[in-house]
Amino acid sequence: MKNEDLKPQGVFHYFAEICKVPRPSKKEEKIIAYLQAFGKKHNLETLTDEVGNVLIKKAATPGMENRKTIVLQSHVDMVCEKNNDVQHDFLNDPIETEIDGEWLKAKGTTLGADNGIGVATELAILADDTIAHGPLECLFTIDEETGLTGAFALKEGFMNGDILLNLDSEDEGELFIGCAGGIDTVAQFAYQEVDVPAGYFCCKVQVKGLKGGHSGGDIHLGRGNANKILNRFLSQTLKKYDMYLCEIDGGNLRNAIAREAHAVIALPEADKHAVRADLNIFAAEVQAEYNVTDPDLQLLMESEAPRAKAIDKDTTKRLLQAIYAVPHGVYAMSQDIPGLVETSTNMASVKMKPGNIIRIETSQRSSTASSKRDMNTMVRTVFEMAGAEVSSGEGYPGWKPNPHSEILEIATASYKRLFGVDAKVKAIHAGLECGLFLDKYPTLDMISFGPTLQGVHSPDERMLIPTVQKFWDHLLDILKNAPVKK
Repeated sequence: MKNEDLKPQGVFHYFAEICKVPRPSKKEEKIIAYLQAFGKKHNLETLTDEVGNVLIKKAATPGMENRKTIVLQSHVDMVCEKNNDVQHDFLNDPIETEIDGEWLKAKGTTLGADNGIGVATELAILADDTIAHGPLECLFTIDEETGLTGAFALKEGFMNGDILLNLDSEDEGELFIGCAGGIDTVAQFAYQEVDVPAGYFCCKVQVKGLKGGHSGGDIHLGRGNANKILNRFLSQTLKKYDMYLCEIDGGNLRNAIAREAHAVIALPEADKHAVRADLNIFAAEVQAEYNVTDPDLQLLMESEAPRAKAIDKDTTKRLLQAIYAVPHGVYAMSQDIPGLVETSTNMASVKMKPGNIIRIETSQRSSTASSKRDMNTMVRTVFEMAGAEVSSGEGYPGWKPNPHSEILEIATASYKRLFGVDAKVKAIHAGLECGLFLDKYPTLDMISFGPTLQGVHSPDERMLIPTVQKFWDHLLDILKNAPVKK
């Protein structure tokens, strides 16, 4: 199978096009310009708001002017993750795709199908005048992945739809009618630099090979968190030896489970062989713990050039204790929807910053507003007890399910008619922009759906090619059967 053979042709054509357009979160200028040029080329009314959200309107096909206006919505930014051995500049280089059986993936980087496939689907509909639909508005939002900036900034009256179809879900055959809200909590430790004593050797300890994944959609899978695993080894080493912590780094994005982490430590020369033996024992234990969820987990130790400076001992102890104590993973399951995670938290990243600061980013999610606040307070309390300076963002609201939704009825009937089986109606633990849309447009009737994606927010991201055709057929059938204005 070749890229040009992929079906539906229009969708994969535009997906290939936008793979050439760099679009990291908060750096969406090039994709915004691409969308504006697309609208102009097709003589479609195109609006851009102050932050860069783009709205492209298309009139109803003849005979369907009396249907309710439908907004198709996707976010234009992508999570930019790559394997350490891959050279890729996300600000300038195109995403290189490859086909692996029935899957489309990228070469060592995130694919960007989250949510590029939604963007491509909207463009394919806007470009094709043979598709039957009522009045359409295609909304392309910015910066969904690192702050929901576009959805937060959306002004009342920018769009005028009655129904919104969010094209940002990742399991074909599932219709989502609710999502979790979230909030970020950031802790900062200020440290003093101290001298590493003479006669100490330095080594680098690495955790790698973890699957990582989406901190909402994959949190229930029990995958290892590189920050937590590394910290376990550092904590036991600090208790046993006169260890100096010279460098620590792990994870990248608040909404991704940390896949890799490393630290540079200094120890007395006499303990060189003992600490290496400790790592081998620890690695065997942890690999046994994660042999099902993360069979490729590796813990490595290698010699490092001597470091003159390290983090002071008091801060090192408080930092490692805080990372140990702060929760990570599922905290509570929903009491209303079987199998749905209600509340979770992600220990996302640990970074050393200029000015002798260690910054730790975490993210809490819950479909219950009070539980989100509770989880946020729990994480904040741990860091405050450890002496860190702690701050939280504004957070974003969840999307409360409406089981009596008109568009849900149309979508479920359409799916059964097309494919002979019932679509699964669900809520999702990941955050979607829908909760914010409801804040500005409280009468919107919404569902979210999409083709099957796996490994999103990691270089393992892949899209199941046959599900794109099913998603496309389902979407066009929903548009064809859009409800009449009352």
